[in-house]
Amino acid sequence: MINIPKGTKDVLPQEAYKWHYVENVARQTAKDFCASEIRTPTFEHTELFLRGVGDTTDIVNKEMYTFEDKGGRSITLKPEGTAGVARAFIENSLYAGVQPTKMYYITPVFRYEKPQAGRLREHHQFGVEYYGSDSPYADVEVMMIAKTFFNRLGITRLKLNINSIGCRECRKKYNEALKDYLRSNLDKMCPTCRERFDKNPLRILDCKEEGCRAITANAPVIPDYLCDDCRAHHESVCNQLSLLGIDYEVNPHIVRGLDYYTRTVFEFISSDIGAQGTVCGGGRYNNLIEEVGGKPCPAVGFGMGLERLILTMESLGLPFGQEDVPDVYIAPLCDEAKDEAMLLADTLRTAGISCDTDLLGRSFKAQLKYVNKTGARYMIVIGTDEMASGVYAVKNLLSGSSEQVKKVDLAAYLNNLK
Repeated sequence: MINIPKGTKDVLPQEAYKWHYVENVARQTAKDFCASEIRTPTFEHTELFLRGVGDTTDIVNKEMYTFEDKGGRSITLKPEGTAGVARAFIENSLYAGVQPTKMYYITPVFRYEKPQAGRLREHHQFGVEYYGSDSPYADVEVMMIAKTFFNRLGITRLKLNINSIGCRECRKKYNEALKDYLRSNLDKMCPTCRERFDKNPLRILDCKEEGCRAITANAPVIPDYLCDDCRAHHESVCNQLSLLGIDYEVNPHIVRGLDYYTRTVFEFISSDIGAQGTVCGGGRYNNLIEEVGGKPCPAVGFGMGLERLILTMESLGLPFGQEDVPDVYIAPLCDEAKDEAMLLADTLRTAGISCDTDLLGRSFKAQLKYVNKTGARYMIVIGTDEMASGVYAVKNLLSGSSEQVKKVDLAAYLNNLK
């Protein structure tokens, strides 16, 4: 037997309705904020992620699924959604249209990391990307999309943590202060952090090693080093969140794990799924478009893992809508009725009524057992009498009541019951 690869998961038919429900709420929420869907390839040229995500990140250094194709090109399964959207924004000249460009995606992503609750090597993300606006109002609207989405799903016990990591000029000063603080403890830090010390010291703050976290606990915080423009932008974001009644906490230790972030960074955190409780993360990335070959263009967005989100909903006992069940089951009583059952099923399906019928030659008793398992709402029994009269009994399987309906009226009758 060939087993499923480690870090992946089957979504079985009896679970798929949960995904449909969450994805439909995501699409409707994005639509309500006037964001349109974008779909990018599952794999991209590796250079895109080296330049966009950053060669000092864990994703690039440890987690990417990279291979050489038959043409000798280095190809990578996308480890996150933003870099591909940025590439599409440039390549398809979306910058030439009316701005801002508001987009969302629902996509699989691939990271070779240790599987944990709600985080797999293949998982799925819902993300939103705004391009063309440097306004703090855009930052806040993006957070509002996430907040609205969570509210519609019934997830309310969330903490919004925000921070500003400034611009390139801010970080030059901060990086020097951080290096001065870390230098005396560098030999006590993990090999990865020692390597990051010269290349990108800010990434050290994102290390998950306990020893490194203890050392950085009292490190200087970047909000103390913000330039006037970045400080004003951050204060405006905070003021708008307060005006909208959105609770938040400024957490100066949030830096996010990707190199493209600038200024605003944020996380929505749930205590319902354990210590690693981040269910959504995002922020501003004004340098990304330029990094991957375009003209400078401000951008802000977020990404969230759907597996982790569904796990949160399950732990809270939240509803996922109704599981998909047939509207009607057609039970043929004899061989002569089987053709009639197939013809009637086709008529009803054409009218938009989901319909099931026997495909195994079951006895009527066995069909009754089967229909109870399907959860069908109504049943139509076809025998020689029904075929002769053209009148069928439509039985409500929930109430037990039954109604005689002419064959020509069945589609309209059943649609009125939906």
